[in-house]
Amino acid sequence: MNTSAMTAHRHPHWRKSSHSVGEGQCVEVTAAGGRVRLRESDDPGTVLSTVPAVLAAFVRSAKAGAFDA
Repeated sequence: MNTSAMTAHRHPHWRKSSHSVGEGQCVEVTAAGGRVRLRESDDPGTVLSTVPAVLAAFVRSAKAGAFDA
């Protein structure tokens, strides 16, 4: 692993969702090493990690209403 990749892994650049309203409850995402990581901005210590294909399948299902109550 090169130095810039190691730095990116230790200090990832988190991006907020464009749908966030700026009240401290935002979804943030970063990607490195073939993984996608997600967290809530108000709880940055808890991070979910998955591969892009699994996240894409989840998003497709959510958009299709699979998780609607």
